[in-house]
Amino acid sequence: MTYSQLLLYLLIGTGLSFDSFAVSVSCGLVRKQIRFWEAVPIASSLAVFQALFPVAGWYAGIKLHQYIGAFDHWIAFILLAFIGLKMMMEGKQPMDSTNAINSLSLRVVLGLSVATSIDALVVGLSFGVLEMSIIYPVVIIGMVTFLASMLGMLCGKSIPAKHSRQSILLGGIVLMVIGVKILVEHIWLV
Repeated sequence: MTYSQLLLYLLIGTGLSFDSFAVSVSCGLVRKQIRFWEAVPIASSLAVFQALFPVAGWYAGIKLHQYIGAFDHWIAFILLAFIGLKMMMEGKQPMDSTNAINSLSLRVVLGLSVATSIDALVVGLSFGVLEMSIIYPVVIIGMVTFLASMLGMLCGKSIPAKHSRQSILLGGIVLMVIGVKILVEHIWLV
């Protein structure tokens, strides 16, 4: 793995982790007395789903590559731009105070883990159609998501809700920039 690949995977992991960070901040806001060992299972679930969904997407993308290899960079760009725009629109919406949840409930944790990982599935699909390696991105995405989730929950008590929405907006911008980078590399550098 080169330094530029590491940087790319860190940026992707960071962009994908913003949803988990925002959810974690919400968990911290709702459960003001959350302890470290209560936060670990929540962050672990968010990280595991965020790391495994790209594998499923990657597998599907590898199977599709032979059919779409000539325009795979456009698909990656469109998917990342779509996810980025969706996140940016979510980031502009005000945080609703009625979103109170029992952040320690297994059903809630699994639901949040799946919901925040859908974007990672699409990113994995992009990796597959571009025939990129999946091992390093999965590890990095999982680690970054775990750290972002822990920080979100443990700091949620002191971070105003509007900043968690701004983090989703920033995550969307990061994913869009990565999509443009992939497009530029394949159009002008290949």
